[in-house]
Amino acid sequence: MTTGNFIEMRGITKTFGAVTALSDVDLTLPQGGVLGLIGDNAAGKSTLMKILAGAISHDHGKILIDGQPALYNHPIGAREAGIEMIYQDFALVPELTVAQNIFLGREITKNRGGIRVLDRETMNQSAEEMFGALGLRVPAVTLPVQSLSGGQQQAVAIARATGFDAKLVIMDEPTANLGAPAIEKVRETITRLKTNGVAVIIISHRLEDIFAVGDGFLVMKQGRVVGQRDVEDTDNADLVEMIVTGQDPRKAKAKAHAVKVPSTTA
Repeated sequence: MTTGNFIEMRGITKTFGAVTALSDVDLTLPQGGVLGLIGDNAAGKSTLMKILAGAISHDHGKILIDGQPALYNHPIGAREAGIEMIYQDFALVPELTVAQNIFLGREITKNRGGIRVLDRETMNQSAEEMFGALGLRVPAVTLPVQSLSGGQQQAVAIARATGFDAKLVIMDEPTANLGAPAIEKVRETITRLKTNGVAVIIISHRLEDIFAVGDGFLVMKQGRVVGQRDVEDTDNADLVEMIVTGQDPRKAKAKAHAVKVPSTTA
């Protein structure tokens, strides 16, 4: 990964009633880094990312962006800080067009007879330019998203998240339920974002995707961090062992080697 952290999450703790969802979680990510956040379904991955994206608040800990405390407690504040999250269900409005979904909450208007109205032509043109810059394709930006395939809807969600100077894009299971061509497109998009200096966090059960485009893995289990690995310094078996057992075998070996049997003298 590159040097210098864009995101730092320190000691993040979150409870829901009597349930501790996150306990003292740390995460760091440099600008342009691609991190795979992995673990089983109750690991706390989505909760941690929703906190970073401003969707929910944390109870304890701190978030730093470019070394400065993050003060937002709402997705709009996170977005203003350059953080976007693409949810697994894409969070699109089916009846609206592709362009309308991309500019939802950021609509471009123009003055017509003293009244502000939507500038659909400009939004349509800008949406087409976004897709072109990302190397993504949809049949037409004027179509309702409910008429698109799953891969095309994924493209709309990516364009919406990355088209407004995002510095970090969080992707929740971005290749789930997609065919091979769409998966390859998502991988290409992540690589392009990285090249442009945009950091990416991928929540995924598909380790092969992170091996293909990522820099490292952060493994979680039951709301805690188990371990961290660079992509070039691990393999599938090592990661699966941590996911299943909740233990980092390297830490266990280091601890065992540190235990010395005291010598005795006659």
